[in-house]
Amino acid sequence: MTSQPSARRWLQIPIALPPEGEIRAFELGGEPLLLCRVEGRPHVLRDACSHGRTPLSGGRLHGHQLECPLHGGRIDVRDGSPARPPIRRPVRVYATRQVGAAIEVALPDASLEDSGPTGEAEPSRGESA
Repeated sequence: MTSQPSARRWLQIPIALPPEGEIRAFELGGEPLLLCRVEGRPHVLRDACSHGRTPLSGGRLHGHQLECPLHGGRIDVRDGSPARPPIRRPVRVYATRQVGAAIEVALPDASLEDSGPTGEAEPSRGESA
């Protein structure tokens, strides 16, 4: 039995990429999301802590780790994995790509959506890995 990749739709992010180490909240496709730039790469995550269900966009970046403003737990923005308690479950991350001057994010089709991470950023035409 072979597994099929989950269906996704690529949508343009409606906000500008923030400066290095900063976070911006936005909504797309009915999803509360956040965009950050770490080491020059855009990262998009669901804007909700898996521990306290509070918006992560109120937190602070420490390198690749985003600190939740509620209890101080941290997650890795590259893959959504827990990096410091009390966060124990991953936060959903979304693949990104650059198309010309725009940045796009891959959102899962609503009929196939689950609560797990969707994976790392994917390079596309003209984007360096």
